[in-house]
Amino acid sequence: MDAADVEAVWRIESARIVAALTRFTGDFGLAEDAAQEAVAEALVSWPLAAPASPAGWLMATARRRAIDAIRRRTALRDRYPLLAAGEEAGSGEVDPDRIDDDVLALMFISCHPVLSPEARVALTLRVVAGLSSEEIARAFLVPVPTVQARITRGKKTIAAAGVPFELPPAAERRERLGGVLSVLYVIFTEGSTATSGDRLLRPDVAYEAIRLARTLAALQPAEPEVHGLLALCELTAARFPARTGPDGAPVLLEDQDRRRWDVSAISRGLAALAKAAPRGLGPYGLQAAIAAAHAAAPSVGETDWDRIVLLYEALGRVAPSPVVELNRAVAVAMASGPQHGLAMVDELVAADRLPGSHLVPTVRGELLTRLGRHREARAELELAARLCTNERERSVLLRKAAALD
Repeated sequence: MDAADVEAVWRIESARIVAALTRFTGDFGLAEDAAQEAVAEALVSWPLAAPASPAGWLMATARRRAIDAIRRRTALRDRYPLLAAGEEAGSGEVDPDRIDDDVLALMFISCHPVLSPEARVALTLRVVAGLSSEEIARAFLVPVPTVQARITRGKKTIAAAGVPFELPPAAERRERLGGVLSVLYVIFTEGSTATSGDRLLRPDVAYEAIRLARTLAALQPAEPEVHGLLALCELTAARFPARTGPDGAPVLLEDQDRRRWDVSAISRGLAALAKAAPRGLGPYGLQAAIAAAHAAAPSVGETDWDRIVLLYEALGRVAPSPVVELNRAVAVAMASGPQHGLAMVDELVAADRLPGSHLVPTVRGELLTRLGRHREARAELELAARLCTNERERSVLLRKAAALD
């Protein structure tokens, strides 16, 4: 077995291993460190002699590393006999009846409110998704030491706050579930439209978010917004194959070859949306319903824009934000004409609702172009290009502005 095999096993089993170790030791930071040490040892030993049960080998090795660490901690010396007894009695396997709850508890710890948003994302990707610091750094275009510092600070914060390794009570779990979902949403959004860099998409990041959303949906099947988020991710990712050309350049929605959309992902998304719908759609479910309306349309012109306007109006009531209003303006422009959408965008500009964002001048430029006001449109598109931090998006904006000559 080589490094790729070790990475594959770790990616699949990391959440279960770290969760079981955290329950075993009662120390989230120690558990994650011990698991990383086990992976490092696997990289050396597995090429020489592959274990019969790779996941069991990682668990047993990590348990031994955890006990070695506890031995060295004089303040925790009184806990060692109990842990040692557990090591002698156990085979290193995880209790199958507790795996699901352990993984769910791990998600709630990684997304705990005491952590900063950046730390929540880094910990979730590191501990629950099994990504390395280098992979997280590449995904979010930050230095590796920055990611490592976020992870280290996050573990220290959890330890200092005395966060227990347990599922929150049912009422508190529902309150904190929104935080878990928001972290997965941030991860997926970064993968589906990168905020900066030279790539529009980062599919590896987006698919990690989908994998985590699937896990959460399996562990919390009664929560409609979990299915709503999963539906949104699947339906959005279904368009990935058509969103960029062979050279990586963005392909706009009206120019996409819809035959390249992933039919299987659309089916999975619609199935998840059906599970979310019976109890009423929340913010993620409503966004998924909008994505479903796009998935059902054979072209931009044949899209049910009136339905999309209604869905954005509902979304604006349950989760108001200037971005929602901007998207509603686009839908209104498609349903009723660009002048109506432009009036709504101008209200956002007057209220300074999205200062510094390239999104508002992008939409204004598009609507002004449709109205034949090309000089104003070019100025807006050039402003959007100056504000945009993604190189691929910027090139599209500049190309549109140049075409208005």
